[in-house]
Parts: sequence; structure tokens; C-alpha cells
Amino acid sequence: MNEQVLKGRWTELKGKAKEKWGRLSNDELEQIDGNVDQLIGALQQRYGLVQEEARKEVNAWLKAR
Repeated sequence: MNEQVLKGRWTELKGKAKEKWGRLSNDELEQIDGNVDQLIGALQQRYGLVQEEARKEVNAWLKAR
């Protein structure tokens, strides 16, 4: 799934993102609004991941969708 598809399906996928990354608040998920870079940044902040780790998690999650 590419970033354009994520943006278009974000309303549907944000519940799945909440299941995967429960530390993200509903407000954060609303702000992310399908933006991959913002999702990566939120994961870095909430989970203490470095950018590359967060990017790998997001990419793996997107491939599973």
C-alpha cells in the first residue's frame, strides 16, 4: 500500500492503527490523517523508536493491509 492509498483509506485504517499502537491517542490519529511521516513521528515520540525503526514498523504494517 502506498502513501496515497493510506491517505484515502485512513478513516478505515485508523482503528487498525489504534489496535497496533495503543499508546497513540485518538487526537493524534486524527491529526495524522493518513500522513506516513506524521505517523512515524508519533511512533518515535510515543514509543521511543528511532526513525528507521518506526519506518520499518509502519512499512510492515502497511504491507499487511
